[in-house]
Amino acid sequence: TYSMLATAAPDLRLMLTTYFGGLGDNLATALSLPVHGLHIDLVRAPEQLDAVIAGARPDLVLSLGVIDGRNIWKADLAAILDRLEPVVAAGREVIVAPSCSLLHTPIDLDRETGLDPEIRNWLAFAVQKVAELAVLAKARNQGRDAVRTALDAASAAVGSRRTSPRINSPAVQARLRAADAAMARRESAFHVRRKLQQEKLGLPAYPTTTIGSFPQTPEVRKARADRDKGTITDAVYEQFVREETARALSWQEEVGLDVLVHGEFERNDMVQYFGEQLSGFAFTKFGWVQSYGSRCVRPPIIFGDVSRPKPMTVGWWRYARSLTDKPVKGMLTGPVTILNWSFLRDDQPRSVTCRQLAFAMRDEVVDLEKAGAAIIQIDEAALREGLPLRHSEWQAYLDWAVECFRITSSGVADATQIHTHMCYSEFNDIIGAIGAMDADVISIETARSQMELLDAFVGYRYPAEIGPGVYDIHSPRVPAIGEMTDLLRAAARRLPADQLWVNPDCGLKTRKWPEAKLAIENMVAAAQAARASAPASAGA
Repeated sequence: TYSMLATAAPDLRLMLTTYFGGLGDNLATALSLPVHGLHIDLVRAPEQLDAVIAGARPDLVLSLGVIDGRNIWKADLAAILDRLEPVVAAGREVIVAPSCSLLHTPIDLDRETGLDPEIRNWLAFAVQKVAELAVLAKARNQGRDAVRTALDAASAAVGSRRTSPRINSPAVQARLRAADAAMARRESAFHVRRKLQQEKLGLPAYPTTTIGSFPQTPEVRKARADRDKGTITDAVYEQFVREETARALSWQEEVGLDVLVHGEFERNDMVQYFGEQLSGFAFTKFGWVQSYGSRCVRPPIIFGDVSRPKPMTVGWWRYARSLTDKPVKGMLTGPVTILNWSFLRDDQPRSVTCRQLAFAMRDEVVDLEKAGAAIIQIDEAALREGLPLRHSEWQAYLDWAVECFRITSSGVADATQIHTHMCYSEFNDIIGAIGAMDADVISIETARSQMELLDAFVGYRYPAEIGPGVYDIHSPRVPAIGEMTDLLRAAARRLPADQLWVNPDCGLKTRKWPEAKLAIENMVAAAQAARASAPASAGA
């Protein structure tokens, strides 16, 4: 292909751009292509520089990705120059560049006037990263003295961040050092836990539940915005959320759901809500980045050691539980998802930050159980998103990701049922890791695949209970009872009926109430039909 391009347009100067990792086994191929330039990521793979220089032909322009395009920290410009100067001194034509496209970073830090000044001084968004590149280029062309002030300021910011007491918590670090393998194990095997949970919960065959969130109506969003702007008090806002929660609980009882949720009306985002209550997090006002298509997100910034100063969800769970005699799930976001949907520290391994998150969320799980929660759901929607590009590196990631989930979930008694939820996932190639998470129930997105995604669980002989989604929440269309009954039959052909739960594919936050209510009513009717034809031994 590159030969064809070079032949068709000989005057066109082509640059092959690589990022998010090193060239690895593809190095020789990349260096042999008929291109004028090669861009390499020296943030994710700094070790590849020497091999690239050694193998590159003399006239190949090297674009060195030395400014991190995927994170938001100021660069140590003096240290970067130390690495660049020998390359330039050798006479090679060099371009300094971000490691990748800057669409992964927010646009301009100057807009973040509300950020803590100390933390703000550690950051660089896209505009600031371009300025960093300009400093590096000027230092190369005019010498370091020409940019001495900028170099000194960058070094001071990096040094301040490294030594700030806000970064390092002796208590958090001591807790991680004291952790042992037993903290990532439930007390008993699943078959023992399952019997105790069945006795405690007394659920029917094909138990029904929802994933967690209910529609965030314009009224809910307005109330939150008014609270944030100060036009209503916290007390007025909380009363509004209580009323929404009470209506949601009443409707769930009326429709006949078996396991209820409080609806998450108090939550703006499944990561931000928790990050705002954990130490070590900061939040931007304008730090939007593209997720996919037209969807943008505003990731939190994890700047320091993470801990949980006080309970985060227990009060809302207690209130919801006071309104019903049915089980109400405690609803949490898992440590791996919080990690993968945040801007992370670059001064320690991701696995260490994830373990800190795991222990913080473990404290919340334990407190929910103490408050009386018999079912606690720990969502890991983004488990797969953290997988490295190279398959050879997957297992190392999955090992610590699974361990972190288990740290979060393993502080409870056998009779407490741990749920997890995953969406956007293909499961075949990570089914072993999903099994190793040792959740009691997993709910997954399967409606659009007509239950074919369950085949991975069948082949693996997944021992725990599964809630395969029976309708697609991404569409406003309300599925008929018969459609969902057919999907449950398809699931029961693959797995024992007593292993199955009935739930939507995902949370209902983005749907409208009329369609959500009709769909859930039909879902409950489908479960009742399946229950009527289930073997007498079936039951969760």
